[in-house]
Amino acid sequence: MLDRGELLLLRELAPRALAAIVRRYRDFTGAEDAVQEALVAAAQQWPVQGLPNNPLGWLIQVASRRITDEIRAATARRLRERLVVSLIPADEQIALVSDEVEVDETLELFWMCCHPALSSSSQVALTLRALGGLTTAEIARAFLVPEATMAQRISRAKQSIKASTVGFAPPAASERADRLPAILHVLYLIFNEGYAATSGEAVVRVDLSHEAIRIVRMLAGSADAPEVHGLLALMLLTDARRDARVGPSGELVPLDAQDRSRWNRAAVAEGTALLERTLTRGAIGPYQVQAAIAALHDEAPSTDATDWRQILALYDVLVAMTDSPMARLSKAIALAMVSGPVAGLAELDRVADDPRIRDHHRIAAARAHLLERAGDRDAAIAHYRLAANLTASTPERNYLLLHAARLEEAAT
Repeated sequence: MLDRGELLLLRELAPRALAAIVRRYRDFTGAEDAVQEALVAAAQQWPVQGLPNNPLGWLIQVASRRITDEIRAATARRLRERLVVSLIPADEQIALVSDEVEVDETLELFWMCCHPALSSSSQVALTLRALGGLTTAEIARAFLVPEATMAQRISRAKQSIKASTVGFAPPAASERADRLPAILHVLYLIFNEGYAATSGEAVVRVDLSHEAIRIVRMLAGSADAPEVHGLLALMLLTDARRDARVGPSGELVPLDAQDRSRWNRAAVAEGTALLERTLTRGAIGPYQVQAAIAALHDEAPSTDATDWRQILALYDVLVAMTDSPMARLSKAIALAMVSGPVAGLAELDRVADDPRIRDHHRIAAARAHLLERAGDRDAAIAHYRLAANLTASTPERNYLLLHAARLEEAAT
């Protein structure tokens, strides 16, 4: 069995291997299948044979052989053979991997996955699945849709690329600006899943959040757009609090209970400097606004000393920009901190009318928190338990149930 380090290595290398195979063969579905087979082979062989000297080269070589075998097996199907031959030089069909595979082509594959044949939501979903390593269920939760709906969307996206005459290739420089928003959205969602895992046993998934930060740094070096730097600032300012989010037993620690001395002040300083530079460069976008909110939290010595009025004003701006239900939920919490829990509950009622978020566990958890602050202990207990039943995250479920139990014990 692979150890944790090898599993993290495979997660890191999988998108890079996929990028190399897609660039070589221009067949997304075939490349994805070949890389998956290579990952299975690695899981079976590396524990026995040891880690290869060039793990990425090993994966690409195995995947190349798999897809080459598929090409050779298809020679009897003349139409497919002609298509493959027209797209792939003959020498590349059997080429072994050289040292050049060490080039990190992950960012190029992000550009390719944001294919003009797809809707923006399908671009994001496909890229999250192929490059982010997120499951269909995790992507569905990010989009606030049922898992079956998301599975169909991803399947249609692959079929659309295959049927498209546009070609699955790196876009020209003139096309990249149009694809940039989708790439930023993908990286934002990958980071969010890493910082606050929506399922499983862990509070955070460091591999995901670090990979998102790594790719955004690469993007910032090649795309001089304020929102790219705004997203990097947001990630750094948020990730700075990561260590304090997890207690000694792996439990979730909410913001108001975190030991702020454990926050990464170097990341806060870098994120703040990035934000200040990007805010002077013209139009402001949603990632810059969210980074400004994160900076206000990071600068405050405590929850009570946080500038909640400014945060509320920034959420007003963010809601006007995006109409995101999650932004509106956060605005309700900020309003409660400024004007009291009754005002927050009234705002939360309006948010809960949105069908995209009506049954989300965060609505029930926020309502429980505000009801507790308003002194309605029984209703708070009921909503903490409701939220616990709705979440797929074990640490979050444990936190909510523990909070309900403590309130119940205090009432006796």
